[in-house]
Amino acid sequence: MGLFGRKKELYTPTYQLKGDEVAVLDTSKGTIKVKLDGEGAPIHVANFCELATTGFYDGLKFHRYVPGFVIQGGCPNTRNMTPEQVAAGEVGPDGMPGTGGPGYCIKQEFSTNPRNKHVDGALAMARSMDPDSAGSQFYFCLGPQHNLDSGYTVFGTTIEGMDVIAALRAGDTINSVTIESR
Repeated sequence: MGLFGRKKELYTPTYQLKGDEVAVLDTSKGTIKVKLDGEGAPIHVANFCELATTGFYDGLKFHRYVPGFVIQGGCPNTRNMTPEQVAAGEVGPDGMPGTGGPGYCIKQEFSTNPRNKHVDGALAMARSMDPDSAGSQFYFCLGPQHNLDSGYTVFGTTIEGMDVIAALRAGDTINSVTIESR
């Protein structure tokens, strides 16, 4: 809710989906390829593609690692921090890792996506308490996390690099995210 109880306006991405997008994440531990689900989660996929194509994710660090649960990244507060600072859980010059975003929120799609399953390697959007609060932070599932199915939007499935996901830790760098069409 915004000032005076008015709900804030949600962002609608302008990225035009082709329907066959694959995200290629080049990380400090290797490459991950994710088939994006533009049919099931069109707002989340368009938002992710838009951020990726503008270089938003380039140089950010993964800031949250919970063994057997998730590895999370996409917070711009990590941009001006060293990997060691992020891994140590320090506050950076732009704020605490895990609290930043693109300056807007998008509408949830977990209630409308028929494939919203948190399987091993699923790519999903993090959010705060408000279901419509996702922006740029994403996570990969480290094993099935079906308890998240009814509250967080899955928008991609890993097709290459599960070993890389398993090796990622807080402080590891997202060198770049590019979008390919198949």
